[in-house]
Amino acid sequence: MFFDILTLFPGMFEGAFSDSIILRAQERGLISIAIRNIRDYSDDVRHKTVDDYPYGGDAGMLLKPQPLAAAIRDAVRIREALQPKVIFLTPQGELLNQGIVESLLKEQSLIILCGRYKGIDQRIRDRYVDRELSVGDYVVSGGEVPAMILVDALTRLIPGALNNRESAEADSLYDGLLSYPEYTRPEEFEGMRVPEILLSGHHVNIAAWKKEMAVRITRERRPDLWKAFEDKAEKKD
Repeated sequence: MFFDILTLFPGMFEGAFSDSIILRAQERGLISIAIRNIRDYSDDVRHKTVDDYPYGGDAGMLLKPQPLAAAIRDAVRIREALQPKVIFLTPQGELLNQGIVESLLKEQSLIILCGRYKGIDQRIRDRYVDRELSVGDYVVSGGEVPAMILVDALTRLIPGALNNRESAEADSLYDGLLSYPEYTRPEEFEGMRVPEILLSGHHVNIAAWKKEMAVRITRERRPDLWKAFEDKAEKKD
């Protein structure tokens, strides 16, 4: 999968994409990440201006359409054979969840647009953006951190990115439920013991315990997820 990330702050991605799973996936040729500086596409050769005041008198600055359009067109041209989809990260977008992440796996190329300041000119959204996504009901300084989240969430599901595929399948939300509690050595720590069932070696009983705990935790902590899980189960029946 190819990721082209359009941003005003390329340096923010150096640490995030140079270690752990993302690094291994790049080294294995499973993903390719290109960071493109939006300022390089500004028609203001001298100052590289990319923002301006919004019409209507609102406070703050907006990213101008010209450099954004130029950056998107260039990325689309480079990946044209892969039919890239343009993703804009914004609090106004669909709330990112595991289902959306899995649906994006069918794409070969994503162009991820990171907003800044008050946002971007609406005309860019209308003409160039295929999908708008949000990582939560809160506001951060720009789309860079959400872009890292999206790339990470996608990469870990690509076959071969993780050394153990079962690790991804046991993650919270993979099957619609939050994850069950997990333990490692020693068996006792500060007076707290690992549940006996996990030491029993009885795989069927252990699997049943894990499912029971996942259900209990999801019902208690995320009633919304539990309802969606129940609705999905009813449709299957």
